[in-house]
Amino acid sequence: MLNKFPLWKNLLVVFVVLLAAIYSAPNLYPDDPAVQISHEDQDISEFDIGMITDALRAEDVEYFGDTVDGRTGLVRFNNLEDQLRGKAIIEQTLGGGYFTALNLAPTTPGWLQAINAGKMSLGLDLQGGVHFLMEVDMDAALERRMENNVSTIRQLLRSERIRSRSLSLDNPNLIVARFQDEESRSEARSLVRENFADLQTINREQGDTFILEMSLADADILQLQRDTIAANKTTILNRVDSLGVSEPVVQQQGSNRIVVELPGVQDTAQAKRILQRIATLQFHLEAAPGAPSTSYTTYEYQGQLVDVSNDVILQGDRVSNVRSALDQTGLPQVVINLDAQGGEQFSRVTRDNIGTLMDIVLSETKTRSEFIPGENGEMIEQQETYEEKRLISHAVIRAALGREFVITGLSTTEANELSLLIRSGALAAPMYFVEERTLGPSLGAENIRQGTQAVYLGFGLVLIFMVFYYRLFGLAANLALAVNVLLLIAIMSIISATLTLPGIFGIVLIVGMAVDANVLIFTRIREELAAGLSPQGAIAQGFNHAFSTIVDANVTTLLVGVVLFSIGTGPVKGFAVTLMIGIATSMFTSIIVTRAIVNVIYGGRNVQELSIGKYA
Repeated sequence: MLNKFPLWKNLLVVFVVLLAAIYSAPNLYPDDPAVQISHEDQDISEFDIGMITDALRAEDVEYFGDTVDGRTGLVRFNNLEDQLRGKAIIEQTLGGGYFTALNLAPTTPGWLQAINAGKMSLGLDLQGGVHFLMEVDMDAALERRMENNVSTIRQLLRSERIRSRSLSLDNPNLIVARFQDEESRSEARSLVRENFADLQTINREQGDTFILEMSLADADILQLQRDTIAANKTTILNRVDSLGVSEPVVQQQGSNRIVVELPGVQDTAQAKRILQRIATLQFHLEAAPGAPSTSYTTYEYQGQLVDVSNDVILQGDRVSNVRSALDQTGLPQVVINLDAQGGEQFSRVTRDNIGTLMDIVLSETKTRSEFIPGENGEMIEQQETYEEKRLISHAVIRAALGREFVITGLSTTEANELSLLIRSGALAAPMYFVEERTLGPSLGAENIRQGTQAVYLGFGLVLIFMVFYYRLFGLAANLALAVNVLLLIAIMSIISATLTLPGIFGIVLIVGMAVDANVLIFTRIREELAAGLSPQGAIAQGFNHAFSTIVDANVTTLLVGVVLFSIGTGPVKGFAVTLMIGIATSMFTSIIVTRAIVNVIYGGRNVQELSIGKYA
């Protein structure tokens, strides 16, 4: 029958609308201001939460919903003012070693959470948070790589019994080895070429000294810089993820800078501590008896003092993967995987030093606070960065080790923490804060209010125009437009897309664009009616013949959205996401939903006239 959908198609439309309503519903539940508490070395206990709540009650700060979830604790507050006061009280109560962060706790009902229905994530401009611009020290990355090469070359020369007068790093990209005869230099050069394909070698003489200079080519330095910033970017993202910061933004800017945005975090100093708490492994051999005191460092390990050689046989940037596991006897262990070059280097060193003690040093970069008097007598908090090293393994090399080996002798908690710390904290090079700024939650709320007003205003004007110009057909288009916005919100919630202020403007644009397809369809129906076609025939012709035009127009706009998303950053991506999703949903609602509504009104009836405005 003309202009009648089969039952299954009508049921499908109803099902899609109901599903969209369910998955967009969590956005109706506002989040509670909260403070999240964690500790650098242990789980948060009920005792910790008890101390916190007692202190809050003593200061008359209203709170509710204190919970403990493994590593973290959460205290909810009624408003932002209580949240800020509560955070200060919690920090004073707990003291050092604890991390506190401003957060937003969801209030979504349990039945919605059970079907994985969640809210859209809000960007920095809507939720508030901190923004950092960090610069990677590329010179330090190059120097670290070359220092690693110096240690390895020194080990190679010793194992091959090639005597050198000196071996040193004269600048970040120049290793200089001095020999007393040309034969030793030639053997060393062959050894370096065989084991270090990326090092260029140059022979030079100075008096009776035969010099071998080794350096990286410009192309290799450029690749090192690319690998370094990529590794640091991944490390920072893993670090903020592991500490529960929702929807962080970590993007490369230029050749040596990284932008970090942490929505919901209002404490700049705390965010710095999160980013700067990094760790890496260093592999050493035990110092030989009688070695000069300047050539080793003494560590305490299980109640005894151990002299560890300062020569690094392998740096932590060669670690490709770390995980905690259980051995065959059920005891905890940490499994470490090295990359190809690191595995080859490690295998060679351990093969040549069977029976020697190998030491693994965990190096952590931390920050500590100290309060100093200000100009007006007030106490000002200053942050100091320091490096803390501890010996975590001291064992005999019993066989040549390959790309995968294990660290044992740890408790389950130590194994889990060590694997997490190394996996998420091994920076390939130091980083420095170049720029920082904080966006308060009140400003984010104002952006939400203004953006929502823009959506309401645009939606209202479109509704009025469509009803005034197209009468009953305009009303059908308005209902389809409402479904389109519902679908857009539901899809963004399902895929956990981040809504930004430009994204809200994208929704406003979609509201206007979504009715374009209906305008084309309704205009075609008017033309068919003016040409003398029956009302039912005009409806069918209008929807069928406008389809190709609608698809062409929307596909070209969709391509623009894809380009914006692929080459844009930050706000541009936020706009592109809503644009692409909105175009896809508008095609469905304009063609399918609008026709379903029109079919319900006019389909299968003997209609003499259509309520679609003037067409004669």
